[in-house]
Amino acid sequence: MLAHAILSGLVFGCYFTLVGLGLNLIFGVMRIVNLAHGDVVMLGAFAAFWLFALVGLHPLMSSVIVLAAFALLGLPVYYLVVPRLLAARDSEMLSIILFFGVQQIIEAIATIAFGTSERSIPGRVLGRGPLHLLGQALPVAWVVSAAVSLLAVALVYLYLYRSRVGTLTRAVMVNRDEALASGIDVNRVSALAFAIGVALAGLAGVFSPFMLGSATPAMGGDVNLAAFAVIVIGSLGDPRGTMLGGLIYGVALMLMQTYMSAWANLLPNLLLIAVLLVRPTGLLGRQVRRA
Repeated sequence: MLAHAILSGLVFGCYFTLVGLGLNLIFGVMRIVNLAHGDVVMLGAFAAFWLFALVGLHPLMSSVIVLAAFALLGLPVYYLVVPRLLAARDSEMLSIILFFGVQQIIEAIATIAFGTSERSIPGRVLGRGPLHLLGQALPVAWVVSAAVSLLAVALVYLYLYRSRVGTLTRAVMVNRDEALASGIDVNRVSALAFAIGVALAGLAGVFSPFMLGSATPAMGGDVNLAAFAVIVIGSLGDPRGTMLGGLIYGVALMLMQTYMSAWANLLPNLLLIAVLLVRPTGLLGRQVRRA
């Protein structure tokens, strides 16, 4: 049971890394808190569900469509909202208030449009039978979802550390004012990062029916809590810590569900409190600040 819990936790950790990555990228570049992040994940889940239910589109194909569509959606949202937020005296607090309102609107509209019933996609769509890894049997849907998550994380890493625009993005993350003074088009860099963050949330939503069991309009709050736990564990404001935070969260979640299932729903809160009390900067906070 212990070996299965740890291996399952690592698989889930890869997925939760994807869940938190977009949120952390947006905060790292713009220092705004997107409380609508979980509801964007929810919209991605329903997009994948309806594409499968109506036209029989495979979730892997849906992931490409959702990724592109949500990135295109993120650009006008950025230009309509974020520059005004960043011009405010306390942009972080204002962003919490604003995106909380956006979250409520999205959830209300989704409830009216889709109802309150749970929607899911059969796991056999991604593969039949269990997959044996290190002597443990895991659902193929979990492994495929984790593999896609790792691919997305790798692409974000290449974007941040192996491209010119990624270098500019990291400069904005370190100090926005200095980046602006050095001639970097901060607005364009931020718009791209925001679009990528929204696209990553939509992609996480595509695979949420397989990893979280189902999709409902009310799932955004729980997804938000898990995403914040992941990024706080690693390092708030820098995507490099998200992978570590996701793996720790995934393993802890599976251990709790295996040995203390009645307390599993409290795990995000317990991890957030523990990390904030012991190491408020996150486990990689010191290394990030020196980078």
